[in-house]
Amino acid sequence: MKPHDDEAIRAQMLNFVGSLKTLVLSTVDELGSPYASYAPFVRKDGLFYVYLSRIADHYRHLERSPLTDALLIEDESRTANPFARRRARFACRAENLGNEGHEAIFALFAERFGQSTIAMLRGLDFSLFALEPRTGRYVAGFGRAYDIDPAGGGFAHVDRAGHGGAEQA
Repeated sequence: MKPHDDEAIRAQMLNFVGSLKTLVLSTVDELGSPYASYAPFVRKDGLFYVYLSRIADHYRHLERSPLTDALLIEDESRTANPFARRRARFACRAENLGNEGHEAIFALFAERFGQSTIAMLRGLDFSLFALEPRTGRYVAGFGRAYDIDPAGGGFAHVDRAGHGGAEQA
């Protein structure tokens, strides 16, 4: 088995997560069916922040059940092979922070998406959600998988034989 430099891969994962502007937010609707859509996000102090309209399905789903998944996937235009794409998936707990205060977070949104865009959205009926990642898995392409424990700082290579050859993030 080829050895992996876990610290180098961890740095790659942090760079990957920091370079993306949208994540796939996965929630469950009132009937228990999965629902997924893209959401713009920023990251600060180990949390993901998403800004959602109060009329969006995700808003209602998160208010009812704060447990969710956040999936980050490499831009599909980079490679035609889906197994070569880097991706990270985190199980998260969501908290609705409202639309007031949290100026440092809104400054990050303005930096990434433009001040005029955020000013317009803040004038509408939106709410900021903080997503606290609990556990996760990072796939560095071609099935090199790493389990992530954000709270404890854990980051460990997952041997394929140890998880049945599953390649899902």
